Amino acid sequence: MTPRNIFVLGAGVVIAGISAAAYVWPPAAWAFVLVGPPILLGLYDMLQTRHALRRNYPLVGHGRYLLESIRPEINQYFVESDVSGTPFNREKRSLIYQRAKGVRDTVPFGTQRNVYDVGYEWINHSIAAKEHPEELPRIMVGGKDCKQPYDLSLLNVSAMSFGSLSRHAIIALNRAAKQGHFAHNTGEGGLSPHHEQGGDLIWQIGTGYFGARNDEGGFSEERFAQKATTDAVKMVEIKVSQGAKPGHGGILPAAKVTPEIAKIRHVPLGKDVLSPPTHSSFGTPLEMMKFITTLRDLSGGKPVGFKLCIGKHREFFAIVKAMLETGVRPDFITVDGGEGGTGAAPLEFSNVVGTPLVEGLVFVHNALTGAGLREEIRVLASGKVASGFDIAHKLAVGADATMAARSMMFALGCIQARRCNTNHCPVGIATQLPSLVSGLVIPDKAERVRQYHDATLRALNELVAAAGLDGPGDLRPWHIQRRVSSTDVRHYDQIYQYIEPGSLLGADIPEAYARAWHAARPDSFEVLDSRQRASYVQLDT
Repeated sequence: MTPRNIFVLGAGVVIAGISAAAYVWPPAAWAFVLVGPPILLGLYDMLQTRHALRRNYPLVGHGRYLLESIRPEINQYFVESDVSGTPFNREKRSLIYQRAKGVRDTVPFGTQRNVYDVGYEWINHSIAAKEHPEELPRIMVGGKDCKQPYDLSLLNVSAMSFGSLSRHAIIALNRAAKQGHFAHNTGEGGLSPHHEQGGDLIWQIGTGYFGARNDEGGFSEERFAQKATTDAVKMVEIKVSQGAKPGHGGILPAAKVTPEIAKIRHVPLGKDVLSPPTHSSFGTPLEMMKFITTLRDLSGGKPVGFKLCIGKHREFFAIVKAMLETGVRPDFITVDGGEGGTGAAPLEFSNVVGTPLVEGLVFVHNALTGAGLREEIRVLASGKVASGFDIAHKLAVGADATMAARSMMFALGCIQARRCNTNHCPVGIATQLPSLVSGLVIPDKAERVRQYHDATLRALNELVAAAGLDGPGDLRPWHIQRRVSSTDVRHYDQIYQYIEPGSLLGADIPEAYARAWHAARPDSFEVLDSRQRASYVQLDT
């Protein structure tokens, strides 16, 4: 007998039984109130055509969907170990929570990690360890053409837009930035009143130019200058691409364009809002340098840089060649990892598009070093940064400072429910539903973010001092060790090729970079043809 037949037979028996009982004792008919809805649901399951499981297993087939809906919670709370979860394991999440709350963050009885697993990493200490400084480390951002350099913390809030995050979350992050004297990146969604709580801002200009666009959707110099010259904006970042979905645009559906968002982004109500995959203000590396100069001038000489996830090496080399040809330097470059972050993305883009952060950092550091530009440009790492070692790791590989998004969300109270793209974030961070947003208490969460920031940088200071170094700026690739087999350990200078300053400008270009370097051209992101390549090779040498 099939499950469908069993359901029909069982429903018939129940209905007949209740009917018989009601004939003898009329109040028994109230039992239909209990059994009627399940029977009707089962009948609907048999008649609907979208789900074969429910057609074949009426009523009980819903159990599969119920278990599937709570699978992430079961996995996170009962199946995963402290060190096995992804994207952030429980050990990392707990560390952030503890530091955000200002409670004990030490661990007893040794590490839970297998230190002989391939991929295990550590920093070697020194017998001549030093006293760690109490002052939290910072760097100055601003090159030769910058009139208002900015003193940047080594840990800052990475790009997250209002709209993706709730107003309470944005306000709390910015208040934390003010209290802790670190920077808060607005994300490409525009500069909103919620960002203006006294914290230092990095205003991100994306392909949609939100907050700085004209009525046709292009870049508006007037609107940009009005906001970029305010005291709150300390740096300006052009978003070329992001790690979550590099090379991919986006659409904000008309239904989500509220009057407030329309006003902030300078977009019309009732229409879909397009974020193109590329910029309309520049289409070549040389035009990009001109755009950087324009933004710097319009902002009153504030640091201007760009953010990207590394894709084709030739295209980044084209930007480097444009720097050399024009003499224009971005004040900073933010490198995002292809492993993605807070931004929702198609699975293919999240999993297999874009260079991971470490390889991207090494390449950008080498490209700038080989072109003799590294000392003029700061490199920021935007990625999976949660602990003092994570920061030390990125600095040793090639960064000058770090940007974190998900870690700051954990400090706000994120529980990694992974519902950011559904508008049903249970803790009021990645949602616009007032009933959920109200659960996030701004003063408390702002203080937690500030405490997490400070405690993590103090941990960085302790690590650097234990390594016998004077400061984070002394970290180099050979300070980080990585197990590459059960019996072989190498430091990063042995794993990756770090090239010599100016080595891309001479005749003996490192083999790993020669083909892409010769194929790059400053006047186009397209590849050189054979004749053009020959002339550029001759020029380079």
